[in-house]
Amino acid sequence: MKIYTAKQLYEADRATVEKQEITPIELMERAAGQVYQWLNNQMQGAKVPIHVFCGIGNNGGDGLALGRMLLQNGYTVKCYVVNYSEKRSKCFLINYDRIKNVNNDWPLLMKSEADFPELKKEDIVIDAIFGIGLNRPLKDWVQNLIKHINTSKAYILSIDIPSGMFIDTPTPDKEAVIKANFTLTFQAPKLVFFLPETGVFTQNLDILNIGLDREYLSKTKTDVLWILKEDALAMYKPREKFSNKGTYGHSII
Repeated sequence: MKIYTAKQLYEADRATVEKQEITPIELMERAAGQVYQWLNNQMQGAKVPIHVFCGIGNNGGDGLALGRMLLQNGYTVKCYVVNYSEKRSKCFLINYDRIKNVNNDWPLLMKSEADFPELKKEDIVIDAIFGIGLNRPLKDWVQNLIKHINTSKAYILSIDIPSGMFIDTPTPDKEAVIKANFTLTFQAPKLVFFLPETGVFTQNLDILNIGLDREYLSKTKTDVLWILKEDALAMYKPREKFSNKGTYGHSII
């Protein structure tokens, strides 16, 4: 399985939107729908408080779309917008308006530590603060929010990547990274999931197929591959019982 860079994944998104003739918000809805189906299958309608922490970019848009789907299906949900900048992505704004239309209790706009909610052991936290585009240190109060979530005993589920983690460069502050119990990543794993200094933040991993353009993914060359058991089995050639290493060729080291 190929491991793509952030730039390659953004290009995959663009290729998908163009070739499938859909909008970015439709692709986001598809991704959020995959997360909802996974979570709904796990919870089976259990009435557990769910806290969805959303950034103001596309990862936050995923979180708002997921929050809306959960609300529409009877789950107990509270959404928070982590307001670390005045800029918002277009898809975030669309999903912000959509969730307001299904819930009179609008997402809480978080601006400081005074806005941090109490998190209990029986709660579920959805981490949709930052995605694969993060490339700069976090503001102090946002770092403290991540620490607040980590020190709670709530179950933490990260969307695509644990917030605070850099995908292509070393993560500068490992104390400011979400320690996810489970990460649902889109389409392909990220290299940081397999590195000892950052892999510890992803205890469990599932890869959700969101239908990115197959042609782009297959033609794009990557520097890293994740070899799975089925890959190894596909390369394996059964050997005759009475054979030796010379029967199958030679190599020079």
